[in-house]
Amino acid sequence: MTSGARFEANSRWYGREDRRSAGGRTEVVICLDGSADEYIDAAIARGRAPNLMRFASLGGRFRARAVMPTFTNPNNASIITGAPPSVHGIGGNYFLDRSSGRETMMNSAEFLRAPTIPAKARDAGRRVAVVTAKDKLRAILSKGLDVGPGAISVSSERAHECTEANSGIDDALKLSGYPAKPEIYSGDASVFVLTLGAAIVREQLADLIYLSTTDYIQHKHAPDETAAIEFYARLDDQIGELDRLGAIIGITADHGMNAKMTPEGEPYIVYLEPIIREVDPGARVILPITDPYVVHHASLGSFAVVHVSSPDKVSPVRERLLRTPGITEVLEHPQACAALQAPPDRTGDMVVCSGRSVAVGTSPKGHDLSKLDGLLRSHGGRYEEMVPLIFNRPLSDQYTRLAQCDPRNYDVFDFTINGVVA
Repeated sequence: MTSGARFEANSRWYGREDRRSAGGRTEVVICLDGSADEYIDAAIARGRAPNLMRFASLGGRFRARAVMPTFTNPNNASIITGAPPSVHGIGGNYFLDRSSGRETMMNSAEFLRAPTIPAKARDAGRRVAVVTAKDKLRAILSKGLDVGPGAISVSSERAHECTEANSGIDDALKLSGYPAKPEIYSGDASVFVLTLGAAIVREQLADLIYLSTTDYIQHKHAPDETAAIEFYARLDDQIGELDRLGAIIGITADHGMNAKMTPEGEPYIVYLEPIIREVDPGARVILPITDPYVVHHASLGSFAVVHVSSPDKVSPVRERLLRTPGITEVLEHPQACAALQAPPDRTGDMVVCSGRSVAVGTSPKGHDLSKLDGLLRSHGGRYEEMVPLIFNRPLSDQYTRLAQCDPRNYDVFDFTINGVVA
């Protein structure tokens, strides 16, 4: 098979009929974690992102909607499957298993219910690679890949442990030019992802590649801060290298990022358990942002799931929440599943969203704010839903129209493979 091989994943076809015999086409999809448009705008305005600026005029820059909740796992799972959470089953990083009553971390491939685009492409004969910053994400996104030559799966976090047997390449650090694995709580973890991606293209080890970074910098720095601008300059350098190597590039993000702070400069947090237990002492609050990387956000975001003790408690709990300052939306289970395309069995009795500058938590004792250095920047709600959609080459007329009509971030593989004119 060639790089033009057509394949189907989750009721979508990838690869046009007129390319079935065409080889030499390398497609790279990039998820720039936490990249609200403001970050790209700031870097371009300072003259530090010339490649992204050029792509906007030569290829196209649009806006897309991420899936809700606007967290890493559900959005990366949607991007790599080309489908919403109702199809692939990952509705957050964390959920309450209704059958067992246990709070469960969705950090392994067993929770993904749909085949991935790279796995289906590999089955069709394409050479694929998945490179992430966090290893927990790599494990999910590499589901179904028979790792080995032609099927690469690497994370920044475990780059020093790569072998051909477990990762598809022997020495990711040597290939990337890094002397040691990057620290996960750093911008280097993301830059490594793109650097290794460029090396994979240069060495012609794969022709369909997914690169997913981490949002440590965005959690720590606003778009106009020097550290953020310098970080995007480094990303832009590697994106430019991918372009120089001839790759067709599609770029999006899993979510945006906002400060969750009061005007006085304090973290703005609405703790839900004390509020809802006024009405239902047996209610439980689940925060789907919860994951092992608490330095990023202290498990505080703008989205929560509530489980009530009995059906008759749904309405009074919802009414109490809607009277709470900072809470902007409360959807009961049927409405949440329909509006958010959420997996019904992994969605609570209601979901709760907060305002742009507001985070929601369980209770004060449930969160360690000491690692935040006084600054809380996070995501999860409606105000982090809009993300960039950027291509380094022009789209066909059909896909240009689609890009102007409310695209989703999980359409990016479709646009990159089927829509880019090359």
